[in-house]
Amino acid sequence: MQLAFGAGALWGNRTDQTGSGIGPDQFAILQDVEIDWDWQVKELYGQFQFPLDIARGQGKITGKAKFARIFGAIYGDLFFGQTPAAGQLTVAENEAQIVPATGPYTVTVSEAANFVDDLGVWYASGSNAGGRFTRVTTPAAAGQYSVNLATGIYTLSAADASAALLVSYLYNMTTGKKLVVTNQLMGATPTFKATFYTMKTSQGVPAGLALVLNACTASKLALPTRIDDYEIQEFDFSAFADPTGTIGTLSVNE
Repeated sequence: MQLAFGAGALWGNRTDQTGSGIGPDQFAILQDVEIDWDWQVKELYGQFQFPLDIARGQGKITGKAKFARIFGAIYGDLFFGQTPAAGQLTVAENEAQIVPATGPYTVTVSEAANFVDDLGVWYASGSNAGGRFTRVTTPAAAGQYSVNLATGIYTLSAADASAALLVSYLYNMTTGKKLVVTNQLMGATPTFKATFYTMKTSQGVPAGLALVLNACTASKLALPTRIDDYEIQEFDFSAFADPTGTIGTLSVNE
């Protein structure tokens, strides 16, 4: 008797393009996979209550995978159809800084050389702790600041001399992956081959259920976060016939 247990394993391999860097991408730390086969059915009725015949009409195959590993190749290869570039866009959140006691009242953030954008300034301590600064062109009063987006240098007013700050900003890193999402023409459809496999042996019999869908395209990508839980991403896709008219292969042990 063949049984299956657990989430199994799932890979996607982009098929609309080939070449260096394009290969199978595994949905790692997989939580669950659901693949549904649905058909419309047409019933032929006469004068009696139940149909005299039933025929299948249009059919569709849809899949849904939930996984925890954050992996740039899946986004680029399988969903957006764009190749990730080297480098990462990331955030410095609430970086501690001190306004000089004497002018010039400027602060240079730690990643000034890689600075991309400002995300705000707050008071770190004192009677205004937690208070938000207002960005202006030329700071002239307490609680005001300006920032040079080309250099990552923040300027504050003399009224905030020696103030403790929390600065948040966006900057570039040389490590990691970065995908610049472009507005492509309608009809641009990256495709991939999906391979699903359940592998756990139950009662001495290997699970051995394998399903290969030759042509698939993604229809949804969800990046949900929760206050006290892991981010479990959701990836939906649909399957269709490949150029030879083949949908795929379903294989089991018995």
